Amino acid sequence: MTEIVGIRFNSRGKVYYFNPAGHTVSEGENVIVETAKGLEYGECAQANHKVEDSAVVQPLRPVVRVATAADKQSYQAGKDKEQAALEYCQKKIEELALDMKLVNVEYGFEGSKILFFFTSEGRVDFRELVKDLASQFRARIELRQIGVRDEAKMLGGLGVCGKVFCCSQFLTDFHPVSIKMAKTQGLSLNPTKISGTCGRLMCCLKYEEAAYEDLVKKAPKVDAFVETPAGKGTVTSVNLLRGNVKVRLEDGVDTTLKTFTFDELHVLGGKGRRQEYIAARAEGRLEEAGFKPSPPPEPRRTFESPLTGVAEKRPHSTPPHRRDSQQSGNRQGHDSRKSPQPLAERPVRDNRDRDRDATDKTLKPNRVQAADGAQKKQHIKRRRGGRGKPKQ
Repeated sequence: MTEIVGIRFNSRGKVYYFNPAGHTVSEGENVIVETAKGLEYGECAQANHKVEDSAVVQPLRPVVRVATAADKQSYQAGKDKEQAALEYCQKKIEELALDMKLVNVEYGFEGSKILFFFTSEGRVDFRELVKDLASQFRARIELRQIGVRDEAKMLGGLGVCGKVFCCSQFLTDFHPVSIKMAKTQGLSLNPTKISGTCGRLMCCLKYEEAAYEDLVKKAPKVDAFVETPAGKGTVTSVNLLRGNVKVRLEDGVDTTLKTFTFDELHVLGGKGRRQEYIAARAEGRLEEAGFKPSPPPEPRRTFESPLTGVAEKRPHSTPPHRRDSQQSGNRQGHDSRKSPQPLAERPVRDNRDRDRDATDKTLKPNRVQAADGAQKKQHIKRRRGGRGKPKQ
């Protein structure tokens, strides 16, 4: 067992182990530690405790001292200079027309080193920029190229879920994320829907991957040929979170999809096994092909008669509107349902009868108009006392 203290150099940074070197440090207390870059100002994230030797990479850097008021003042002075250095560097980048984006600036604790973080799609020749910065600040200048994920972690922001970026809030390391994780979880494979603000796949796809992988081991695949309590069928869809699948049965006339849990299914094979089953069923050799006979179909639903107590089929009931029309027809003394006229009693009609009917239909309106005209003349003649048309 090795005694260590955990130190974080910024609020969103990783926790590093240091040798307490006889100091007792409480959580949240500021300390000065020795690093490969020199003395650094940090915050204690984990108080003195012991860990396994395998969890420590030797040799451990020591804690120099607990931060004093002078140390805090020196650290704050460096923070105040960062904004001015950022603006000056951005101005020089525009003057030199460099293809780079400045992200952040960090001053060293001792003020002898300034670190500039930037992003770029390719390599950048910033030698002239380094000379200008060194002559301006009289310190050691380091330009470090970072990725888009580190940029999002430094700048912060809100994700598509409406919360603060996970990387800038609690993630200390970036774990690899692949499109396979989204496919396993049944998410849309559209890059715009599963990508974060940084343009990379969202880190939260990794959170539930282990649970989904465990569920996938228990679930059958889509298009798998399975044995169910209702017979054999093909899996059409799988719901991992609910633990059930939808199956299209191959036996009987019921073509509706049935829902079963994972424990109720027995996987027989894939599409090839289904074709073997269809061929064996058509030839009547299911047992020879290694298939068990399916359970008999469900019996047809019957209804128990309230009078006899015997299960029987329910008779077809006449709709209420038809039943009312039949009763009203019977009261009038005739059947409301007209029976068709026998063929022997139907009059024989030829083409001449049809032509005569068509002629009558054509001439009938003219005859009516002539009769109406004669009646109007007689009416006018009576009103005039039998006289004809008056002379002009």
